[in-house]
Amino acid sequence: MRDNEMLEKEEIFSKVLRAGRRTYFFDVRSTKADDYYITITESKKFTEDDGSFHFKKHKIYLYKEDFGAFREILDEMTQFVVDHKGEEVISERHQKDFKKEYSSEDEVSSFTDVDFDDI
Repeated sequence: MRDNEMLEKEEIFSKVLRAGRRTYFFDVRSTKADDYYITITESKKFTEDDGSFHFKKHKIYLYKEDFGAFREILDEMTQFVVDHKGEEVISERHQKDFKKEYSSEDEVSSFTDVDFDDI
């Protein structure tokens, strides 16, 4: 098989999620038997003091026989986090430019009940 045919076979379907310094690549690939599996790659950018940078990558291979169990556990784990900690990203509070947004429900009146006869 030529190199071009091999590359085409590997690039069946892909999606990219950019999330700050991290990028997640979701790829459908083909086995030698022409069945499909998924790879999930996390690529994280690290910048050196001199301005140069490099990437560290971690990859997960997910095969069809594991899709159902993987999905169930991922759904259960994400729901657990949201149920116990909500959807707010707490680490954002520690960024230099963080400003909490208040909704009208969050606002608390700072005045007290004063009668004009008391003045």
